[in-house]
Amino acid sequence: MVGRLARYLRFVGCDTVYVRGLTDEAILELARTDDRVILTRDRALAARASRALLLESPSLSEQWRTVRAGYPDVPTEVRFERCTLCNGKLAPAPKLPVGEQPAGIPWDRVERGLPLFRCGTCGHYYWEGSHVSEVRARIASWSSGVRP
Repeated sequence: MVGRLARYLRFVGCDTVYVRGLTDEAILELARTDDRVILTRDRALAARASRALLLESPSLSEQWRTVRAGYPDVPTEVRFERCTLCNGKLAPAPKLPVGEQPAGIPWDRVERGLPLFRCGTCGHYYWEGSHVSEVRARIASWSSGVRP
């Protein structure tokens, strides 16, 4: 229900687990075990959880605003700390010899100093591209005017 929101929370460095296909009981147990807040659009699940935030809108921008209103300490700056795909931790990517470099990464810009990060769990690469400025603009727009 809130997979896109989970990705944006990861963009700002939040340790965010997104689960699909689990029963409500399994989600509640996971939240208890890992001391997590459940963000959900499911009223019944939110009512059963000891720590939950009900997200009533299907709109990503409204979900973001609801989270920021409920948890004002949630960062609003993009950080290269969490993988947006799997939530793994990012670290600076090691230098690779030419020929061993995966395709699709701006290696010429990396050689000129562009920071490159890699997920320690799934291996996905991240760098500061035009998509990051678009994400920053969305988050800034959504965060403006939010009152905790």
